Amino acid sequence: MTTTVQVRDETRRLLERLKKQMGAPSYDEVISKLARSKAGVPDSLFGACRSSRRFVREKEDEHRF
Repeated sequence: MTTTVQVRDETRRLLERLKKQMGAPSYDEVISKLARSKAGVPDSLFGACRSSRRFVREKEDEHRF
């Protein structure tokens, strides 16, 4: 789903400049990265649960037919 957002020409020019600087493919990605940064949302949660134990898969019973 897409939404149209009205911005002033000055804001559009600023977004265009940031888009080039960030190497972003779209204004959506620029806005998303800026919003996540401001909100403190990390790009990845890798390593976020350092205190948890290592995951070990339990051996499943064999299924016999």
